[in-house]
Amino acid sequence: MRLLTVVFTLMLGGLLTRCGSISQKDLEEIVVIQPVDPLEKIFRETSVFKTTEPVAHAAKGEHATFQFVIRSQQNISSLNCRVSPLRSDKDTLSDVKTGYVGYVRVGRNYPLQARDRITSPSGFYPDPIVQKENVKVPADQTQPVWITVTVPADAAEGLYTGELTVTGTLGKKDFETRLPLQVQVYPVKIEKTSLWVTNWFTSRPGNLKLMYGEDVKPYSEKYWEYTSMLARKMAEYRQNVALISPLQLSTYTLTGDGKYNIDFSNFDKTVEIFIRENVIGRIEGGHIGGREAGWLSNFVLTVPVVEPDTVYFRPMPLSSDSAKAFYQTFIPALNNHLVEKGWDKIYMQHLMDEPIPENVETYIQIANFVRKLAPDLKFVEACHSRDVKNTINVWVPQLDYLNSDFEFYQERAKAGDEVWFYTCVNPRGEYANRFIDLPLLKTRILHWINFKYDIPGYLHWGFNKWNENPYNETATIQVEGGNVLPGGDAWIVYPGDKKFNSSVRLEAMRDGIVDYELLKMLKTSYPEEAAELARQVVYRFDHYDINIEAFREKRRKILSLLSTEAPAGKKILVNQNK
Repeated sequence: MRLLTVVFTLMLGGLLTRCGSISQKDLEEIVVIQPVDPLEKIFRETSVFKTTEPVAHAAKGEHATFQFVIRSQQNISSLNCRVSPLRSDKDTLSDVKTGYVGYVRVGRNYPLQARDRITSPSGFYPDPIVQKENVKVPADQTQPVWITVTVPADAAEGLYTGELTVTGTLGKKDFETRLPLQVQVYPVKIEKTSLWVTNWFTSRPGNLKLMYGEDVKPYSEKYWEYTSMLARKMAEYRQNVALISPLQLSTYTLTGDGKYNIDFSNFDKTVEIFIRENVIGRIEGGHIGGREAGWLSNFVLTVPVVEPDTVYFRPMPLSSDSAKAFYQTFIPALNNHLVEKGWDKIYMQHLMDEPIPENVETYIQIANFVRKLAPDLKFVEACHSRDVKNTINVWVPQLDYLNSDFEFYQERAKAGDEVWFYTCVNPRGEYANRFIDLPLLKTRILHWINFKYDIPGYLHWGFNKWNENPYNETATIQVEGGNVLPGGDAWIVYPGDKKFNSSVRLEAMRDGIVDYELLKMLKTSYPEEAAELARQVVYRFDHYDINIEAFREKRRKILSLLSTEAPAGKKILVNQNK
């Protein structure tokens, strides 16, 4: 491992001074700056760090990530971190983003916590990544620095070296510190990923106000600007399915004889934005109904009521003549519109969320009603019941339900249905999920679960379902039943000044999506090795190896195998899932 030895030698001499302001000896005694694995969650209180080498191993077309920690015995003001382009003897990686990991509170405990849940002494956890010019670091507090290097799909393979420069002020004395970092790029290419991934987003007024500092009218210029930024952020993190509601986005008027005129313009513009920003492989049509009252109640339809000065939505049972009349117009009109736009082959329709045994009968009644109006329309649903098997085309059971009924879902897949899985508030316990207080590796290996069990899609309900202060409390409580939403369950991005800030969880999730693709590529030529590597990470649905060093070793093994000649003499370089 000559590469790592060279890097470590450079690190030992990495502290430099600027303008003679502070001696190197004094600086080393006061300030700690060192790399740690980006899968490690570092707290403000953390003072002992597991040393790692600042070397990332990456395929072409993915992102290499680094994390450095800074901790000082004295206050640091005007801390600034910047990274030079990384260069090899053939090419340069110039798209480098540097941010500061922020801390958010998880102030409510939730039942059935995992044994490996991370406990923060202060109740604050690392999550948002904020890009700004400089920050202050109080004495005896740790500040992680997050670095993301984009590796283009056409990058040359080889070893790239760059430099992190850290400047700041201790008291009235300036300092400058430089540390190397390297990316080893393999002759393996990731382009368009094939795992179907959807995070349900929102454009509610409160969200826009958090980003713009003022009220934003629906369908105004700023509203569409927000929608475009949202789509770009999703595409950047490899989301390729978007939940877009033709029901909620359409406008309605009545003819003289009381029939509906439906204008799909806002729906169309939303879809077109998500297509332009390279999100859409598929469209999820938003739900057309919901529960009548509580969790156990029957399903009803959502119907627009048109009055002279307003349009509002009212829940109505299928037995209602008004509900039937509206949907007998809406569903055929939507279906014809999708065909005209050329979107019918990529469109899936949600009906009502999470059918359970207590209300499955009303779900089936509504599904059969809609099916008669549009026989070719595909239905997708997050579901808690197996009894809807003649209605759903894309099954999305919660991960623990997938586990307990896996044989049933395998049968559905063999019968021609699709089977995904989702996480949303649950499952808890030992299951992988995206909660802030879980080890970061448990977010990344969600998509190793996808690979191991041949599950081609993943859904999560909360992309940006922010409360009024998402940088403060991240665990919220639902009014009905007092159900605590675990920290981070409702969002994985944060509002910035007219932009979206990423999170360490979103970075891990993107890496997991790429892992899934690499494993699929490996399966083509080394099926036994791919299966065994996945088995060594995911023992079963709710039992995993979350040792970071062991995980990194397996990830390098995948890249190494993909870089060698396959048994049949074919070199696997590019995934074929376009």
